[in-house]
Amino acid sequence: MQTILLLIASNTFMTTAWYWHLRGGVAVAEARSLPMVIAISWGLAFFEYCLAVPANRAGFAAGWSAGQLKVTQEVIALVIFGVFMVVVLGEPLQWRHFAAFACLIGAVGFMYLGK
Repeated sequence: MQTILLLIASNTFMTTAWYWHLRGGVAVAEARSLPMVIAISWGLAFFEYCLAVPANRAGFAAGWSAGQLKVTQEVIALVIFGVFMVVVLGEPLQWRHFAAFACLIGAVGFMYLGK
């Protein structure tokens, strides 16, 4: 559970670091200085790393394989991004988003088979 909670928190920071500057559309995003946006994003990503590294260490120590950690992280990232996309960027979810999510859930299932 610790691994999952840390991965959720780390992915929240990373999604914000990568996409916060798009809020308001292309005109607003382009009006911001790229070096400033990069510096702010790196600052946010620092906190992502402070959470992701312990999450992966704890998961690995608990018996998760690197593949299981990565695929689980990708599913969490997609869920976090879906919420961010709708709530912050105002984009609607479509059937293809749900189809992609279903494929990732299948990938998680395959990674945990036989373990």
